[in-house]
Amino acid sequence: MSVNYPIKFKPILKEKIWGGKKLSKILHKKSDKNNIGESWEISDVGEDISVVSNGVLQGKTLQELIATYKSELVGEKVYQQFGDKFPLLIKYIDAKEPLSIQLHPNDELAKQRHNSFGKTEMWYVMQADDKANLIVGFKKEVSKREYIKHLKNKTLTDILNFETVGKGDVYFIPTGRVHAIGAGVILAEIQQTSDITYRIYDWDRQDELGNYRDLHTENALDAIDFNTKNSYKTDYIKESNKILNIIDCQYFTTNILSIDKKIKIDNSNKDSFIIYMCVEGEGVKLKSDKFEENLSYGETILVPASLKYFEILPINNSKLLEIYIK
Repeated sequence: MSVNYPIKFKPILKEKIWGGKKLSKILHKKSDKNNIGESWEISDVGEDISVVSNGVLQGKTLQELIATYKSELVGEKVYQQFGDKFPLLIKYIDAKEPLSIQLHPNDELAKQRHNSFGKTEMWYVMQADDKANLIVGFKKEVSKREYIKHLKNKTLTDILNFETVGKGDVYFIPTGRVHAIGAGVILAEIQQTSDITYRIYDWDRQDELGNYRDLHTENALDAIDFNTKNSYKTDYIKESNKILNIIDCQYFTTNILSIDKKIKIDNSNKDSFIIYMCVEGEGVKLKSDKFEENLSYGETILVPASLKYFEILPINNSKLLEIYIK
């Protein structure tokens, strides 16, 4: 049997000390918890393996799909490189409170220390409260010695770059770049399959038992990128009914599609699965002579590499992120 339709998975909801209610109220994730911080939409990380929620494959795990369908699901080159491991982790995040200030190691360090991939990621802001911000990088050149001094004095935020954000803003977070999502932000996050985070400051926050979360001060020192940039925000072209690139790196390519009329998709030049995330609007329908699947706001769907031709029909004006590996 071939895999001949786009696949949805059950969201894996994560309670976080900084999480809120927007994932259930705005993105319609089913939960009665008050502090859901993350919805892992497609995951092959540790024990958190996604399970299919639609069609004849319902109940199968992502690992089972890859083991069965191999390159038909993920693409020939992707399967050659990653084997039975799915290479991306796809999330929606709701920060009611600011996340810890953190960074992620590169592939080499992550392999050496954790037998894991590194964690390059990107953010697409879906909603932001008034004056909500993010921390991305340093605001000026900083030496390791200066950084350690600020860390000890609890003045780290004096040297960090804060950015006020709004809907549609995009940030690329390569390994080593210090970052934190601020309070009042919902975003889509695309990243390598990894859950390795070096937390360097957590706002002196305590959990309900009065415990502080672990910091990873020593590990982080070797992993931090102290370089600064004039601008950390990713600019991209905004035009309707065209697939336009926003991020292109060795780990993933992300395009955006603002759609208000039918679009014909031809992926014959891609040797990869395609993921769509609906980040604005009421949603779309993915349709061919083999399948018909709806994708609503806040949902994610995986199109197998073998499905090259289909149409996307908007239910209303909607925005999609399109993610794949070159």
